[in-house]
Amino acid sequence: MSGETNFNLPEELVRYLKTLDDFIEKEIKPLEEQDDNIRFFDHRREDARTDWDRDGLPNADWEALLYEAKRRADKAGHFRYPLPREYGGQEGTNLGMAVIREHFATKGLGLHNDLQNEHSIVGNNVGVLLMLAYGSPQQKDEWIEDLLQGRRRFAFGITEPNHGSDATHMETTAVRDGDDWIINGEKTWNTGIHTASHDLIFARTSGNAGDGYGITCFLVPTDTEGFKVEEFLWTFNMPTDHAHISLTQVRVPHSSILGEEGRGLQVVQHFFNENRIRQAASSLGAAQYCINEAVAYAKERKPFGKALATNQGIQFPLVELQTQCEMLRALIHKTAWMMDEYGAFSVSDKVSMCNYWANRLCCNAADQAMQVHGGMGYSRYKAFEHIYRHHRRYRITEGAEEIQMRRVAGYMFGFMKQSAPKGVQE
Repeated sequence: MSGETNFNLPEELVRYLKTLDDFIEKEIKPLEEQDDNIRFFDHRREDARTDWDRDGLPNADWEALLYEAKRRADKAGHFRYPLPREYGGQEGTNLGMAVIREHFATKGLGLHNDLQNEHSIVGNNVGVLLMLAYGSPQQKDEWIEDLLQGRRRFAFGITEPNHGSDATHMETTAVRDGDDWIINGEKTWNTGIHTASHDLIFARTSGNAGDGYGITCFLVPTDTEGFKVEEFLWTFNMPTDHAHISLTQVRVPHSSILGEEGRGLQVVQHFFNENRIRQAASSLGAAQYCINEAVAYAKERKPFGKALATNQGIQFPLVELQTQCEMLRALIHKTAWMMDEYGAFSVSDKVSMCNYWANRLCCNAADQAMQVHGGMGYSRYKAFEHIYRHHRRYRITEGAEEIQMRRVAGYMFGFMKQSAPKGVQE
């Protein structure tokens, strides 16, 4: 049998993890510790991050700290890792992003990577990627540099009060009026709208409820007449930046369309798999952190004169969780590698498997870590409650786990068809 097969990570990726670790120790840890910034990560984190007097929005000092961390990461060449080289990126792979996100989450809470608001020193940069893929030449000139520098951003208006996973049934509509469009409707869970100059609003422009075609996305300035933030929705995991907004006779020019008219769902679906595999890797890393902490504590804690680690009641649940981590890690690495080799939508079933199982595993690992640590595990002096509250969200968002399982079933039973691998004719 010719050739050699192994499961080692690429050497350049392993070296890059070390580079990132060195950068964190040199630049990010000192920033995390100065001026009592550690209050955003220790037992005070929820209170410190939340502006309780301003609808529960993220505290301005908290967001300024995140911006400074990203600025330093960008200056060092890390923040744009997945972007093309012409935009200062490293053309990072899906495998690279998955490994980095898991590596960061395994370190625990910190300024290097805090997924409560999708912060990381290696950014997803979804807005930039969408603009590169779908923006008109004018939109690219107007947006890309501002997005890269953090001067402007846009939120995503997809989910509606009566429609979540059933996006093709959305009730928000847009009607053509000369060179303009008039939009009416409502959106909810509109994350990040408090600092966004625009909202990417998805609205039906043709067709019928349930049709995949006929939905268009519009870049709508948030200060447009008729655009209103109704409320910010308080959640299990504070602070909140998830808004319920309404649109009443909102008028925008035809040039505000991102992508093609009637093909808005293609825009939002374009990076679903990339985001989901990265998010799955983050949940895996957080689960591994919880397990590692529980094992270390079980070795140290000695009730009744012997270490907790000697009890099978402690060992076996952690063994099961560690086994699931090892199996999931292999599937995530394989799936991310296949996405790079054969195209992001050639392995949609495996992406869904990784995503729903990683989110569930993370919640189970955080719960077990709490149990092993006893009363201290239930307190805010340990990170487990924060990890549980945050990652519990992902069993609903990014496609609820039932939707992910339904997708897998669709491929298994022939109701859905995978995209052909790159270079292969269907």
